[in-house]
Amino acid sequence: MTLTLGIDVGTYASKGVIADAQGQVLAEAQTPHDMIVPQPGWAEHRPEEDWWGEVTRLSQTLLAKSGIDPRDIVGVAISAIGPCMLPVDAGNRPLMNGVLYGVDTRASAEVAELTLSIGADRILSHCGNALTSQSVGPKILWLKQQRPELWAQTARIHTSTSFIVERLTGQAVIDHYTAASFSPLYDIDRQDWTSDLADILPLSMLPRLMWSTDIAGQITPEAAAATGLATGTPVTCGTIDAAAEAVSVGVSSPGDLMMMYGSTIFVIGLTDHRIADARLWYAPWLFPGQHTTMAGLATSGTLTHWFRDAFARDLPPDQAFAMLTAEAEASPPGARGLLCLPHFSGERTPLHDPRAKGAFFGLDLTHTRGDLFRALLEGIAGATARITETYAECGAAPRRVLAVGGGTKNPVWLQATSDLTGLPQILPEQTIGAAYGDAFLAATAIGTAQRGDIPRWNPPARTITPRDHAAYRRQYPLFRRLYDQTRDIAHEL
Repeated sequence: MTLTLGIDVGTYASKGVIADAQGQVLAEAQTPHDMIVPQPGWAEHRPEEDWWGEVTRLSQTLLAKSGIDPRDIVGVAISAIGPCMLPVDAGNRPLMNGVLYGVDTRASAEVAELTLSIGADRILSHCGNALTSQSVGPKILWLKQQRPELWAQTARIHTSTSFIVERLTGQAVIDHYTAASFSPLYDIDRQDWTSDLADILPLSMLPRLMWSTDIAGQITPEAAAATGLATGTPVTCGTIDAAAEAVSVGVSSPGDLMMMYGSTIFVIGLTDHRIADARLWYAPWLFPGQHTTMAGLATSGTLTHWFRDAFARDLPPDQAFAMLTAEAEASPPGARGLLCLPHFSGERTPLHDPRAKGAFFGLDLTHTRGDLFRALLEGIAGATARITETYAECGAAPRRVLAVGGGTKNPVWLQATSDLTGLPQILPEQTIGAAYGDAFLAATAIGTAQRGDIPRWNPPARTITPRDHAAYRRQYPLFRRLYDQTRDIAHEL
């Protein structure tokens, strides 16, 4: 048998699959974990337990459930949340919790400091991105300035994927797509690390650059003992979870755009040239010669979890989301005049405002919980529409939208997103997500699949068609004005 294994570590859960050369899933498993919020604006994971620990458990579970001989697995690929910042010592032992991607805004002062000292135009020209909470460089500077005792012990800076891959293979590597988020330390023209803009750390402390489907190394005897995989099994360089998710649904050509409904909304759009706009993020794609422009909200699925925990304690935990969705379906589009700003952890693209605040506006004594939940989902959809409008303004309007992620199971959220963006959304047959994309990337790396094979692995299943609602035509402009007119109040709070 010729099988590949893919494992993805997400914000709230990790998933794994074993697939054959035709894309048939022979085994899948998942395990939950929490996002740690030690204080407002911070977001962390435990690298030993949530990253490495779950990779080992999922690998063992998949092998046990399937009865597959580990020697039949000819390739492994890992993806994980990112970009993250994790300092490790010379033995690849974590020195603190992993600092998560743009939802962690602890380095806002360092973002401002670096932007002022380097210059916003110079950063955008060299890095393709403005410095924001998504950038890893300011978080490394935060570590250096705010935690000098840990900095003195730091031998290397990892992201989540590179940490796991080093545990599997002994090789410290990172893909170009992830590295582009290490601004101002990655030069997009040279596609290499740089200290030209800021002397934050010796570049030898960063992992070696590779492309996502390059083979990083082989499973070491120590990793084999921990995972159950066979010693010597090839492991790819890996990538960020959203990129693997985009691969899983068929994003492959310029004009394709992935809409990922997860803990956050994350958007990846392929282009035939580099887009330079400070409101969005840029990176080389997973393969040489391709470009991608990205965007993401700060809270989406995370916000639905907050709502459930705060306002639906009376509902059975295993049925709460289904029951809340039914209540939202009973509320008409527009939630009877109710608006929600979904900026509960600040906001990422295109606002880049870590001090933005969430709000429900327009409440009266007739509103129900269902109205509130619908307004929340419509607020996320409205923020998503603001992203797709930004793409259009940059000359990168999507030609094909492919939707994926746990949030696609919520019909209110899914339909509201098409209605407010005006874009049809294609849903694939397989909805496993990034782990399935990882299995495909592993197959591509070892030559059992070609890059154009994903439509055969995961064909389209259905399309969500936009609907026209008078309530949305009236309320969406008000939604946009609500942020603009309350921004100063939010910042003072």
